[in-house]
Amino acid sequence: MHFLSDELDTYVTVHSQDEPELLAQLNKETHQKILAPRMLSGHFQGRVLSMLSKIIHPKTILEIGTYTGYATLCMAEGLAANGTIDTIDNEEELADFQRKYFNKSSWGKQITQHLGDGLDILPTLTKKYDLVFIDADKENYINYFHLVVPMMNQGGIILSDNVLWSGKVLEELNPKDITTKILLDYNLILKTDVRVETVLLPIRDGLTVSRVR
Repeated sequence: MHFLSDELDTYVTVHSQDEPELLAQLNKETHQKILAPRMLSGHFQGRVLSMLSKIIHPKTILEIGTYTGYATLCMAEGLAANGTIDTIDNEEELADFQRKYFNKSSWGKQITQHLGDGLDILPTLTKKYDLVFIDADKENYINYFHLVVPMMNQGGIILSDNVLWSGKVLEELNPKDITTKILLDYNLILKTDVRVETVLLPIRDGLTVSRVR
């Protein structure tokens, strides 16, 4: 499902900040060499992530689901001086690709890659975070959320991607579609959990902004 027409999507992209050259290169190489390039945040959502990060000006960022590192670098644009980013992914074959672009950026030394299962890695992290981006396996979104909330600084922001799931959240649920069922439950949790306040934005495939009270 396209939440915006192609024409309107082009308009809002053209009238948003230009994609930085390094990210344009990353975008192009991802589409040329990496499977499932639609997983990339892309120009418009990337500028949204950049803007939110610049508003928050986080000292600590946590990302669950690195893919090729596009969103990582977008959020890095708002990182405080001497701030840090921890990014988690279980795709070993993407680690060198990610690091190549991290090192080309201004934030290479501030970005730590964690290779493995997020549910295993999260309990080993000891920082408190100002900004978290959840964009990994949807089946564990609820588990990630409950692990992450206690790791947040008060007023910290949790961003959750793909929460509209190509419009499947509006369709009659197929009992065999576990992923959509979990996302429906997740969206309800973000709405009702008293620890956060949430707004769901119909950006790309759905982006939820949750503020920790």
